[in-house]
Amino acid sequence: MTGVTLKILHGADRGKVYDELQPPLTVGREEGNDIQLNDERVSRCHFKVQRDNDRLVLTDLDSTNGTKVNGVECQLKILRHGDLISVGRSLMLVGSESQIAARLAAMGSENPTMGQISSSESSLAIAFDSEPKSPYPAEVIQAQEVPSVPDDLSPGQKAQLCEILDYLQNRLQRLIESARIDESSQEVMLKVTAWQRMLDTQARLSKMNHQIADPDWPNG
Repeated sequence: MTGVTLKILHGADRGKVYDELQPPLTVGREEGNDIQLNDERVSRCHFKVQRDNDRLVLTDLDSTNGTKVNGVECQLKILRHGDLISVGRSLMLVGSESQIAARLAAMGSENPTMGQISSSESSLAIAFDSEPKSPYPAEVIQAQEVPSVPDDLSPGQKAQLCEILDYLQNRLQRLIESARIDESSQEVMLKVTAWQRMLDTQARLSKMNHQIADPDWPNG
């Protein structure tokens, strides 16, 4: 079985990516966890992820401040690729880009939107409404590349660029946290494709910020 990928989108450890971790695994503030978070609001051993047949199950380990999945506090939750885990000041994205893309493709629509909940995808509340077409030609969108991190910046330039990235990331953070998945009313106000694009941008910005602040941080 493939492992679990977790990306830290927000918090002191933002930008870190944990690829192909094998369950069972634990996340917490204390050394000895599979993922150790530098976050005083995170418990020493905050939550664990384990397999139950072909499912991933998150269990909160009686943490002080609780665990949220997709904005909803939970003690026990089935995880799916594209889910968001929030603990303390830290926000984590479940799954690699390919795993999230495969999940969206398996839903049977190129442009699903977040609308009414489906029984098989309760954690993301997916429905299949058509998405408006982009006003830009496809070839223009495909030609847009993610900018690389500049080389040989002075300390002042690094600080200035970090301020810019912090500003952008905080804006994205507010957008991400403004989405709430209400499983009882079966409604949410974001399209899945727009939601995943925001998460991808958030992950890229956090990684760039970490690279600027710590040049010795691994690029992998």
